[in-house]
Amino acid sequence: MVSLTLERVGARYGRRQILTDASARVPGGTLTALVGPNAAGKSTLFRRIAGHLPGNGTVRLDGAGAPDLRYMPQDTGMNAALTVFESIILALKQGTGGWRLSAQELRTVDDSLRRFNITDLAVRHLAELSGGQRQAVSIAQTLVSRPRVVLMDEPTSALDLHRQYEVLESLRRYAEETGAVMLLALHDLNQVMRCCTSTVALGGGGTLASGPTLEVLTPELIRRMYGIDSRVERCSRGCPMLIVDGPAALDPV
Repeated sequence: MVSLTLERVGARYGRRQILTDASARVPGGTLTALVGPNAAGKSTLFRRIAGHLPGNGTVRLDGAGAPDLRYMPQDTGMNAALTVFESIILALKQGTGGWRLSAQELRTVDDSLRRFNITDLAVRHLAELSGGQRQAVSIAQTLVSRPRVVLMDEPTSALDLHRQYEVLESLRRYAEETGAVMLLALHDLNQVMRCCTSTVALGGGGTLASGPTLEVLTPELIRRMYGIDSRVERCSRGCPMLIVDGPAALDPV
């Protein structure tokens, strides 16, 4: 099983310090949400973990062997001239030093298409796809090589409600099958409560809380992060559900 440990991690753009003290342990084999208000530093933390930004502190992968990390940003910059099938082959073969496909690799691409229900898109060009379809393809590209550490920045933002839960369920199964660390930046806290076992909350340049989701996402922390009063109730099937009461009367900082 892989795990990701962050110890007093900081990150900066040039002279501008964005994060100063992000600390958490992210377990493998399950989904972990990264939450926080806009500009809290979620994308910055992903880039720091992926090695794209300098900064202080320690990022440590345990049980991963050779580095095997994939980062899916919000804007993936797809090559629109490729078909969906070609784009996933490209993702699979990236860094291998060759382009000849084995029968097993073809099966791997087919499996990735099926996992995210995009087999019917295989021969279509990326330029022809909707935003939600392109996002599903990006997820398939990210996972086709079966990485052990996966960072995804808002992977469900362009999907309709049904596809959001379908994709999150596929990601949960992938984590269970592979033991991979899956850290997902998500805005919908009801999605987080329903699908993510653990949560890391960012704010003020560092970690506000981390741990089991329902222990992290308390009304007090949600009030602190987003300035709203809320409560957690259970739906008829027993699922936790966040009820928003309205803007909080925050004390001046």
